[in-house]
Amino acid sequence: MSGAVKNGAREKFMTFLARKHLRVTAQRQAIVDTVFSTNQHFTAEQLLAWSRARDRSVSRATVYRTLPLLTESGLVREMDFGKDYKFYDPNYAEHPNHNHIICNDCEKIVEFESDKIEQLESEITRRLGFSLQTQRLQITGSCEELKKLGACKKKRGI
Repeated sequence: MSGAVKNGAREKFMTFLARKHLRVTAQRQAIVDTVFSTNQHFTAEQLLAWSRARDRSVSRATVYRTLPLLTESGLVREMDFGKDYKFYDPNYAEHPNHNHIICNDCEKIVEFESDKIEQLESEITRRLGFSLQTQRLQITGSCEELKKLGACKKKRGI
């Protein structure tokens, strides 16, 4: 995603915080800058580590207090892939109808969009008397690396 788009999301979030009368501390600024400088999906713990690389004073509590604000703003989407933790999608605001394929082994997440899926969703919702507001398609499987090599070097703990 382009820097201009991410800067736009950053500015929208700062406006959101101002409307809620919330201060933008140095820690929160580091977290926000981190979120809007990546296209990668992330967990809270990953965000903590990345944010601490920007500002060592970032606390776990501030990360966990900021994540609900990011999702409430509509700029980041919380995603549940059936793990003990959530993933966060920083690309949601610009592409709200994209879909995900998730590797069960290494947790690689690949985004995709499909005109055919959008047409099918519209057809189904219209036929059933609904108006499409949002959609989410998650496909799980094993990445090609596992299939080719018998193991995935990206798998956690390897």
